[in-house]
Amino acid sequence: MVVTGRTAIAAGLAALFVTFVMPSWIGLLAATAVLVALILVDALLLGSPAALELSRDPLTTVRTGRSIEVELTALNTGDRTLRGRLWDDWPASAGAREHAHTLKLPPNTRIRLHTELTPAYRGERIAGPVTVRLLGPLGMAGRQVRRQVPARLRALPPFRSEKLLASKVKQLQQLEGRNTVNRRGQGTEFDSFREYVAGDDVRTIDWRATARATDVLVRTWRPERNRHVVMLLDTGRVSAGRVGDGTRLDATIEAALLLGGLAAAGGDSVDLLAYDNALRAEVRGLGGKRLQYKLMHALASVTPQLVDTDYQGLLRSTLRRARRRSLVVWFTHLDAATVQEGLLPVLPVLAERHRVLIVAVTDPDVAAAATRRSARDDLYAAAAAENVLAEHAVARETLRRMGVRVITGAPDRLPGALADEYLELKQTGAM
Repeated sequence: MVVTGRTAIAAGLAALFVTFVMPSWIGLLAATAVLVALILVDALLLGSPAALELSRDPLTTVRTGRSIEVELTALNTGDRTLRGRLWDDWPASAGAREHAHTLKLPPNTRIRLHTELTPAYRGERIAGPVTVRLLGPLGMAGRQVRRQVPARLRALPPFRSEKLLASKVKQLQQLEGRNTVNRRGQGTEFDSFREYVAGDDVRTIDWRATARATDVLVRTWRPERNRHVVMLLDTGRVSAGRVGDGTRLDATIEAALLLGGLAAAGGDSVDLLAYDNALRAEVRGLGGKRLQYKLMHALASVTPQLVDTDYQGLLRSTLRRARRRSLVVWFTHLDAATVQEGLLPVLPVLAERHRVLIVAVTDPDVAAAATRRSARDDLYAAAAAENVLAEHAVARETLRRMGVRVITGAPDRLPGALADEYLELKQTGAM
């Protein structure tokens, strides 16, 4: 049972009546009786909360930072009009706006109520209870109930590097000879013949085909398709480090999504493993248009775990899934402990069977601190930053001597650098 501000106003009027019009016990009893009668009548005439049926979609997806409206359907199955207020509760991280709604539902009427959500970071949010306060026709008294209406909001990664995907796919099409100007790229898989033009490499002339034709013909090649790409995301404690506006894991997810979209356009299949001391997310053997959708949903709820990564376990999981020679793209960190204790013991086995590419995000604040020396405190910070940069340089050189390629970059540059490396591997047939 609840009362409203109208009840307080009515009680104030009753007090004035007793004070100035009938200042006696009879006046007090009369005013009280009228006030109680109004409340009881209002409570008896309100609709039943049991007559209100609530429903909504169990899952709603949206890109992080974008807004979406979630819909809550309310149906009055009773024989009285339902009046009052409804609150559609969501966690604060869902960024709910205008979640309070006015209800006025005649019998056998259905309405749809919308709440705008703007999640600030990726992950899943579970909807809270729906609070309904039904009031009588006088608006003085009512009942308040809470209902559990299950629903989830899944905030997908923002994928800001998607703007690069179209241009990278166009470059890939040029390598494969599928662009509109019919330029042919170098690769390892025979594509077709075309007429020789000035400037072509004479080594590409096919003399047998030329003998059967009236013109000089050259062989054209394209990068091999149907290759296998395995992406490994280290979700251990090193991925929790802050870099720019997010974590290392956020930056590597951006790069992984761009690489996945480019690999799908290149006709390759992709596996993804997010791993620390246990498997946190997995995508197996997908390609084509479904790949981007699956990757975004698989990575939406992956968060850094404050545990040491089990590199031997990650190696075993990778070898079980990559039976044939593949391009293994390992997203990790290049600090000395990670390289010496984690990567170096397992990389020889992995590099013997697959082509390995190590991808690490660098902190732009560290690079900026290394060049800032205007004050005394800046000198200490610059020295520490130089030490970090030298440590990473030693790690890169150590890995390169093992035949492992290394890609590093700031969060905003890493996806593009990784895509360019993939295109170069395609062009040279090194995958």
